[in-house]
This record gives sequence, C-alpha cells and structure tokens, in this order.
Amino acid sequence: MYQRIAQDLRRRIAAGELPPGSQLPTEPELRQKYSASRNTVRDAIKVLIRDGLVIAQAGRGTFVSNEIDPFVTTLTNEPRTDFGGGEGVAYMSEVRMRKREPSYSQPQVEIQNATALIAERLRVEEGTKVVSRHQRRFIDDKPYSLQTSWYPFRLVERGAVKLLQAIDVQPGVVAYLEETLGIVQVGYQDLIWVRPPDDFESAFFELTRGSGVAMCEIARTAFDAEGQPFRLTITVYPTDRNRFLINVGDVPKDAMTLTDDTD
Repeated sequence: MYQRIAQDLRRRIAAGELPPGSQLPTEPELRQKYSASRNTVRDAIKVLIRDGLVIAQAGRGTFVSNEIDPFVTTLTNEPRTDFGGGEGVAYMSEVRMRKREPSYSQPQVEIQNATALIAERLRVEEGTKVVSRHQRRFIDDKPYSLQTSWYPFRLVERGAVKLLQAIDVQPGVVAYLEETLGIVQVGYQDLIWVRPPDDFESAFFELTRGSGVAMCEIARTAFDAEGQPFRLTITVYPTDRNRFLINVGDVPKDAMTLTDDTD
C-alpha cells in the first residue's frame, strides 16, 4: 500500500500538480485520501525522501524538492584555450559559457598543521604549517561544491603574503605564485574517491537524511617545473547535481563539452 501511495504522489509531482517548493498534504490528509494508516503514509513519504523528491522540515512539514539542474565540469585543462580544469577563472568561464551564473564566498583563510593526507600530497612532514584557503561555490545561487586549497607555509616566508589574505587573489593564486615566486604550474594529478556526506555537507548542500546522495571528492596536486608539489586542492561535489568530463588526446572541438542534461 505504501508503494502505491508513493507512486501516486510521484506521479502528481511529475505532472506538476505538486510543483517544486510546494508542501505535500499533511499526514492526516494523506491518511484520509488513501484510507491508510499512519505508518503506511509515513513509509510512503520515506520512499519519496530516499528518492530525493521531497524534503522533510522539522516543525514545518514535507516539501517537494526544488528541481536540480546538473552541471558538467571539465576536469582536464585544454592548454590551447585554457578551458576546463574545474578551478578559478576557467571554471567561472565554463559556467558562464553554459549560460548559468557562478558565484563563490570570500576565501576563509587559516594556518593549519598538515594532516597525513596533506603532508603526503605536498611531500612535507605531518604537522608542518600550511595555509588553507576555503571557498563555497554556487551556480545560480544553489550550492554546487566546496573547495579548499593548501599551500606550504614556506611560500609565505618567500614573499607570497597574499596567501594569508582573505581576498580573491586576481587573476588567480597560480598566476600570483608564478609572478611573485616564479613557480610555474606544469601539471596536476587528480585523486578521486566517493564517500557519504558529513553533517556540515548535508546541511550546506541541503540534503535530507537518507537521501543517498554521495560526495565525489577530488584531491588535485599541482606540480612545478622541478616536479615539486606546491598546492593541494580538494573539491567536494554532491553527485546529485554534478557530472564530470575528461578529455584525453586529440578530441574534436565539438566534443570538448557536454550539455548539462547528460545522464
């Protein structure tokens, strides 16, 4: 019975009878409409929550989820056009090219002790001082990713003092380090894994408990011309609104991007 109720509510949502942001009928109303018990109605709602179709808000009720418009991020950088990479100016340009509006928070800057992962990727001793720069990224005012970069503190000691400032370094930190210290990024390596969201991520990305949405975490290590790592950037993407594109070799220009409705 609960599956039939869930299916009927799913149909009404798809048909627009219950549009995004609208409130579902109350539990007593659903019980009366379907001649069902309280537990049966609750089980039906749990199915819709699991499928990401509705969101339960404590003390307010259950609401139809806002529609999610997936975005395709190109992870590989195209050196001829500086397109792709998923970071900085190139990422902002890619979003705008798809006729969508990117935005991000002011950097949150901290001096931290390198964890085991940061130390391994930057080839420094665990506990060494590093500078972290964290930003929350949005597309069309909806949260799409979290990005944090770590830099060895020795770069600050050498003169890259803007790393400590909570400002948007223009035209980007990579270009700033090249201009200030002569450090040229010649390549990067991505390490990718998938995991469940933590409490902060669930709140920031507006995920309901039991939604089943996983986090795709990409740890990017940037290397200079001497083969030394000088930056670690970890970006967290919820999988319900993000897709990824990787181009390798001689890819035709008209295949360099994908539409955001690709599933």
